[in-house]
Amino acid sequence: MTPGPTTADTAADTAADRTHALPRHSPPQRALPLTPLSHLDALESEAVHIFREVAGEFERPVILFSGGKDSIVMLHLALKAFAPAPVPFSLLHVDTGHNFPEVLEYRDHVVAAHGLRLHVASVQDYIDRGVLRERPDGTRNPLQTVPLTERIQAERFDAVFGGGRRDEEKARAKERVFSLRDEFSQWDPRRQRPELWNLYNGRHAPGEHVRVFPLSNWTELDVWQYIAREGIELPEIYFAHEREVFQRAGMWLTAGEWGGPKDGETVEKRQVRYRTVGDMSCTGAVDSDAVTLDQVITEIAASRLTERGATRADDKMSEAAMEDRKREGYF
Repeated sequence: MTPGPTTADTAADTAADRTHALPRHSPPQRALPLTPLSHLDALESEAVHIFREVAGEFERPVILFSGGKDSIVMLHLALKAFAPAPVPFSLLHVDTGHNFPEVLEYRDHVVAAHGLRLHVASVQDYIDRGVLRERPDGTRNPLQTVPLTERIQAERFDAVFGGGRRDEEKARAKERVFSLRDEFSQWDPRRQRPELWNLYNGRHAPGEHVRVFPLSNWTELDVWQYIAREGIELPEIYFAHEREVFQRAGMWLTAGEWGGPKDGETVEKRQVRYRTVGDMSCTGAVDSDAVTLDQVITEIAASRLTERGATRADDKMSEAAMEDRKREGYF
């Protein structure tokens, strides 16, 4: 009788099979070199992470969208963050009634192109109902707070994305990415939370909400460089064009139904562009020949004034104008 294989024989055969199964001359595996992120890639990655973090933590977020360049970039980042799925947030615009027509047309075009839902809180409606009163200077930017906060409460938005950046103004430089607001939408800097290692705390009590700033660490130059890299379409108002303007407090303002110009203020045609857009009564143009993105970027790189410091009259009302409005509920 022929004896069967022993345990030792089986182990030896298995080891031999394994040896023959492996390639005898495997080339060494080399790790692919890591390509460092550009500063724009790093900023984009941070913003995309913030959008996805909010989508995971909150139930009813909304994006503030005015048709200005910062909100345009913010929406572009949101589209990237959730592609190929649609953006899971609606948009909210506080319409002062004195917005630039070119910007409103762009806003409506973008909303239709991407199939988005737009909420509009109208300052004019509040004036017509007697809730708000027109200011003597015609400026409606300070009147945005009540329509904004009431729409947030009515729609139960628990996270509100804004395009504020820390380089714009000293009050905004204090902001966290997640900025807690109380049940009256008011901001208290003492209640803001640390954000070490990019960890964001979205906890809030019923009635409270969080303002979220994905562009906090961007500069105006970063925004323009990103627009150029991504080929993002903008309203033509951001590029040099001939416009009827008049001078007030060192700024070129657009004439309109809001109350300008006054006696002694002469309207003239100038080649101008806008660095930021808002209420026509307080948003000034700058003299410019920049008609392309590269020319705008060169112009911004040489500027020593922030866009708000150079062209926003509402920030010049007092040293703490922005911080006062933020405490009341404004962005």
